Amino acid sequence: MRDSVTRAIQKELSRIEKTENVTVLYACESGSRAWGFESTDSDYDVRFIYLRRTSRYLAIDRGRDVIERPIENGIDLSGWDLIKALGLLRKSNPPLLEWIQSPVVYRSSFSLIEKLMQLLPKYYSPKACMFHYLRMAEGNFSGYLREKEVWTKKYFYVLRPVLACMWIEKELGVVPTEFSKLVDAIVTDRELRGEIDGLLAEKKAGLELRKGPRNEIISSFTEQQILRLSEASPLPADTGDASALDRLFVDILTEVNGNTIERTAARNPREIEFVSR
Repeated sequence: MRDSVTRAIQKELSRIEKTENVTVLYACESGSRAWGFESTDSDYDVRFIYLRRTSRYLAIDRGRDVIERPIENGIDLSGWDLIKALGLLRKSNPPLLEWIQSPVVYRSSFSLIEKLMQLLPKYYSPKACMFHYLRMAEGNFSGYLREKEVWTKKYFYVLRPVLACMWIEKELGVVPTEFSKLVDAIVTDRELRGEIDGLLAEKKAGLELRKGPRNEIISSFTEQQILRLSEASPLPADTGDASALDRLFVDILTEVNGNTIERTAARNPREIEFVSR
């Protein structure tokens, strides 16, 4: 089944390249299948980064920087233009950081991911990521875990961002995509670990739509951590300098589209002259 889905994903990515006149540089799984707590009927959340032809980047009207497709046969496809992706890397955008670390990769062409990983330490902001994950944890807890009965899968939408915040707090580096790595590094209490493992087994068995009594152990843990972490009231960090991202974009544009790109040296080293072959 997995092989047939992978072939369908590859086919759709190729169709997108043809119909949109783009090159898909990278495509991966995001969401529950990347996090490692998917159930048997979970959708395939495919996310990709693409590059348009050089002439589109030289136009006044560049059009949308997102490509989306309706969910079909359980496959949800959505992609970002490379410029959009680089702008989000500059802001240390957690979803993008999760994409480029995804354990399930459907396509990786040219040198994009290698170059992104080289720049990751430069643009990774613990402050920005903490703000993102804490806001997510607060919103999901308020929306899902305050009721007397809770859907099984909703616990993970609170647990994961809470553990991500604790990972950042411990200065362990960029937050990993896989939920298991967060649990292994952060959860030391045996009782809590047992409850998490039990819920994980239920979800993977396809019981994510089961609604049952609120799990007080997990709920209390997440609520206490959210309150503790919220006391610091983290604010979004400033965005980093874009010069390295400018160079990366030019390098990838040249590598993929085969254009000759010359940098003007004198007054402004960031000024770029595009010369089409």
